Amino acid sequence: MTEREVERARADRDVTREELAETLDALSHKLDVRTRAGEKVDATIDQAAEQVEKTVSAPAAEKVRAGAQAVRSNPLPLFAAVFGGVVVLRFVIRRRHAHRKQGDAG
Repeated sequence: MTEREVERARADRDVTREELAETLDALSHKLDVRTRAGEKVDATIDQAAEQVEKTVSAPAAEKVRAGAQAVRSNPLPLFAAVFGGVVVLRFVIRRRHAHRKQGDAG
């Protein structure tokens, strides 16, 4: 091999390495569901804050952003509240359903 062919082979090798690194980075990002979900949540929060700012005011939009960040940093209280709400709602629905059955039977 001539010196020129060796240089060309090295250049091809370097380009191939760069392309492979870019491909691996893209695959890594695509497979990182947690990060992508967080990015989606951030985008949704920003959209909601923009809508609030258009409708109400900039300070209200900042409160929406701050509240959303608080929930993101500690989602357990929100999850517990939603879960509790679902349990109460299910209890109320069952109770109403039981009362209707009693009214139909009586």
